[in-house]
Amino acid sequence: MLTKADDFPIHQTPEPIAYSGSDRNFYDRYFFNGYTRDGEVFFAAALGVYPHLNIMDASFCVVVDGVQRNLHASRFLNMERMDTQVGPISIEVVEPLQSLRIRVADNEYGIEADVTFSGRAPALEEPRFTRRNGPRMLMDLTRLTQNGTYEGWIKVAGRRIEVRHEDYLGTRDRSWGVRTIGAADPQPMVPAMPFQLYWLWAPLNFEDRITLFHVMDDEHGEAWNLSGVMCGLGRDAAPQVMDRVRSEMQFVPGSRHAKSASIFFETRQGEKTRIDLTPKWNFYMMGLGYAHPEWGHGAHNGDNALGYEEIKLADVTGFAPPHLHIQAFCDARMTLPDGSQREGVGVLEQLVVGPHAPSGFKDILDPAK
Repeated sequence: MLTKADDFPIHQTPEPIAYSGSDRNFYDRYFFNGYTRDGEVFFAAALGVYPHLNIMDASFCVVVDGVQRNLHASRFLNMERMDTQVGPISIEVVEPLQSLRIRVADNEYGIEADVTFSGRAPALEEPRFTRRNGPRMLMDLTRLTQNGTYEGWIKVAGRRIEVRHEDYLGTRDRSWGVRTIGAADPQPMVPAMPFQLYWLWAPLNFEDRITLFHVMDDEHGEAWNLSGVMCGLGRDAAPQVMDRVRSEMQFVPGSRHAKSASIFFETRQGEKTRIDLTPKWNFYMMGLGYAHPEWGHGAHNGDNALGYEEIKLADVTGFAPPHLHIQAFCDARMTLPDGSQREGVGVLEQLVVGPHAPSGFKDILDPAK
């Protein structure tokens, strides 16, 4: 079947673009977050394409006055990937690898938006994520991440919020490949293997630079995917990939969420940088479909479906799904090799499931002591 994308010179197999190999878990996804420097306003957006499920879904979330408002939309893909609109939510690539526009049209739930992301540093390719669970591929994906600013406006709860690039920072990513989507596998691998994931991701914005950090640990605390990058501003800035990277986490007792965290970078020349993170409050990733009981990635909700919910942040006291996966809005303090310091902001994404020896976790969701 031919689609609009087939008129562009982007093919990498003899097949039309509509066909994406044989793995039903193939996906292609946009993610954005944006925030004021004081964290008083935070928003996030995502749009996912699931070719083998023939579904496209999207979400837009706003956190203001202690309430997280989540708008969800889903439709049938009809094999056409170039139409990146789901209900009222749309994504437009204005300039590849530099500028993208998010729009939320008028809808029954009172959330509207028109904000444009502009990169303040180049888009950076993260190391490829490849992980098996026994003989079965659990994930195999590529992601690019880019820090930037936003310009535009948001309407929520009867209030119009002006978004200006000097006030609003944030991060976007694009990922594609294979990871679990849609309905659960009716016949999982035998014998059953316990699920384990230790995931931290921290894209941070400072006045004169950006930093990126992520780690995927196994149950022993051995990193199977790890990266730390520092980069100056401007689309032509050259990223500095760190030679050695590690992190330390202090958990809130009774949870699996960070009380504080530190990231340590070291260059090949032995120059050391330390970044200390202080979480202020949590954004719940269920708003973007992660572990959502109804609006999960690739879930079949019918054609042209729309949904909404609100979360009062102060009312969330537990950490079990769907409140386990978070992005904590953080103040950041960077100490450079010469002892000088920089203040910044960003998020620390956290998803910690199953055993992790360095943290003292032994079971699927036992809390920190």
